[in-house]
Amino acid sequence: MNKKKMMATALALAVAIPSLADEAIDDTSKVREIDEVIVISQPKEQFLLRHQPLSSNIYAAEQMMNLGVRDLRELSSFVPNFTMPNYGSRYTSSMYIRGIGSRVNSPAVGIYVDGAPLMSKSAFNFHHFDVARVDVLRGPQGTLYGMNTEGGLIRIYTKDPMNYQGTDVRLGIGSHGYQLFEASTYQKLNSKSGLMLGGFYSGQHGFFRNDFSGRRADKYKEGGGKVRLVWRPDTQWNISLSGNYEYIDQNGFPYGQMDWEHNTTANPSTNDQAKYRRNLVNSALSVNFKGNRFDFNSITSYQYLKDFMRMDIDYMPADFMRLEEKQLQNAFTQELVMKSNRNHFWQWTLGGFFSAQWLKTDAPIYFGSDMDKFMSGNIRNAMYNAMVRSMSARFMRPGVTVEQAQQQARDLIERMGGVKVDVKLGTVPGLFRTPTYNLALFHESSLNLTDRLKVTLGLRYDYSHLSIDYLTSAKMTSMANVMGRQATVNIMSTLQNKAHNDFNQLLPKLGVSYDIDRMGSNVYAVVSKGYRAGGYNIQMFSDILSTELQKNSSQRGDYTVEHDAKAYKDIENTIAYNPETSWNYEVGAHLNLFDHKIQFDLAAFYMQMRNQQISVMAGNYGFGRMMTNAGKSSSCGIEAGLRGQAFNNRLSWTVNYGFTRAVFKEYIDSVSANGSMKAVDYKNKKVPFIPAHTLSASADYHIPVNGTLKAIVLGANVSAQGKIYWNEANTYSQAFYALAGAHAMADFGRFTIDLWGRNLTNTKYNTFAMSSAATGKTYYFGQLGNPFQCGIDLRVHF
Repeated sequence: MNKKKMMATALALAVAIPSLADEAIDDTSKVREIDEVIVISQPKEQFLLRHQPLSSNIYAAEQMMNLGVRDLRELSSFVPNFTMPNYGSRYTSSMYIRGIGSRVNSPAVGIYVDGAPLMSKSAFNFHHFDVARVDVLRGPQGTLYGMNTEGGLIRIYTKDPMNYQGTDVRLGIGSHGYQLFEASTYQKLNSKSGLMLGGFYSGQHGFFRNDFSGRRADKYKEGGGKVRLVWRPDTQWNISLSGNYEYIDQNGFPYGQMDWEHNTTANPSTNDQAKYRRNLVNSALSVNFKGNRFDFNSITSYQYLKDFMRMDIDYMPADFMRLEEKQLQNAFTQELVMKSNRNHFWQWTLGGFFSAQWLKTDAPIYFGSDMDKFMSGNIRNAMYNAMVRSMSARFMRPGVTVEQAQQQARDLIERMGGVKVDVKLGTVPGLFRTPTYNLALFHESSLNLTDRLKVTLGLRYDYSHLSIDYLTSAKMTSMANVMGRQATVNIMSTLQNKAHNDFNQLLPKLGVSYDIDRMGSNVYAVVSKGYRAGGYNIQMFSDILSTELQKNSSQRGDYTVEHDAKAYKDIENTIAYNPETSWNYEVGAHLNLFDHKIQFDLAAFYMQMRNQQISVMAGNYGFGRMMTNAGKSSSCGIEAGLRGQAFNNRLSWTVNYGFTRAVFKEYIDSVSANGSMKAVDYKNKKVPFIPAHTLSASADYHIPVNGTLKAIVLGANVSAQGKIYWNEANTYSQAFYALAGAHAMADFGRFTIDLWGRNLTNTKYNTFAMSSAATGKTYYFGQLGNPFQCGIDLRVHF
């Protein structure tokens, strides 16, 4: 370092240290912004979150500990206009922000961990034991973060061994068989490098039993470990290499039959217990260089996911069908970013992103005896009715009515031995390869027009290529006895083909921020475009095949369904869905009130969606969920948040509220009614799965104690949401409900003991509901939310 730099550094320290000391002495109740206190290197953004034109929430590790949240799904209950329901397993980790989201296929909300994106929605809900901070950004973040961040973005940061040292151990035990063990150590190897090592185990017996089998329907166990190595050879370079592995084994999808007219949901009752197992590896290499004029950051990540899911698709004790699905995914990402680091009139970010995902899905469907009986009855009735119509025409003559002729035909058929059909469906295998490639270039500039007025301009070009290579087949064996004549007919259909598609998108952003005082308060307005990728529904194939088999069930001999180029093109059009785009218009404010004792954030938004992607039951039979485009919809609402401290920092409190009104503007769907399809217009119906209101509040009071016991912390919280509609027709829903929690912690310095409780009032509610006609009759199923639970955690730091 030259003499000029040394003199400048010394002068800066001489000025900064007294000012910081004075601030600590004079203002003990000041609320500092979390993203200032927890120093996080941002490779893309030029400003702290509350100085950017967006709506966001920040949660530090201590706040998440006081709330008692163990993963992102539990944290979502306290974030306005953000919901990540418990859908029964880690396989389905759907997220909704501002009325945008879905259960299957392309996510609408992205997740980044230490700057690296998670590429599979099946990896979104993972165990948090090393988290330093979580940011929730609402509204499209496509300019800097690309597709599938249309609703918003979750950024998770873990502890850095260069900034945090020591060993943490956490032990937990609670009702319903809850068990938890976490251990992690953060050590500086020398002045230039640090190492983190950690591992965890968690398990729970579950809250519900399968009434049919008597087994626990939602028990789980999981474990994993992490290693992170940080190297800082000098003040300019920061290199981090991390890798973590997780395994989970759980009983899942505890859906019980609903009586929605009386607002009750039964325990799950299925003949085949649903299960989910997942092996997950996430690794990342981050290289950051701080130059004299700009910063350079490279993040390379590799992700591996191998899982197995088994589900009783009819959700009933009857043996209709079950699905087994194995996913094998390898994903690679590379992002390069350059960012100016001087506080000039013009500050800029420039970058490029590339990702490749290779996903193989093996998803056979097994049809049981009750489905064979169901199909046998359908085919027998179709054959019998056709014979009656044909024969009765020959009995028509003067003086004989149509009813009499038909009765004569039925009598003759019965005298000749009647019509009996026995159908065997067996297994529908399915092997699907769906690789996806994405390439993007992006730029964002911030122009400081005055010392208070700032304009942000951004643009991203996003290109994606996706393809599908599928092989699936179905066979139906019909053994018929028609008026004494017996015949066995085999109907076979095989689908094997490839298809691909390319999508291009420009994602602009325009934001304006104005500082209304010198204390960091500001108002803003922003317009941005969001984008969610299109794709292919592999869930549709069993429905396509079943339709083909039944359509050809009247064949009198063995028959193989032929498929020409036109047939495959029709299938491609059937399984494909288009990208979803949106425009977000937003105004808001970030205010520091009462000399920084209270922070108030407020945002109002209006979003227009085109080709909105909606998760619905597949086609004629409903053998699984598929993605479809729902024309146009709109979403508007507000987000408000208050947080502060009082009584010399003894009391910390937060209040958050969100309102979303998401409605269809253009959506006409075809539904089956009385054996035929009819068009239904859902215009002005509410978009399903979106809570209209989200509300949360928390308070923690710190009581200092002299002696071995250093302090007692008493805390309480409440989270609420609703009304939530479960289908496009808005015929059944979940009413507004609230959950209360509390904890009491004894702080002994190096260790703490925390007694906690969740859902203290034992409120009954559904986290998810749906209808299914897989058995030939429409039934409704829901998943009950977790009831009251309590436990105790021991945390040790040394």
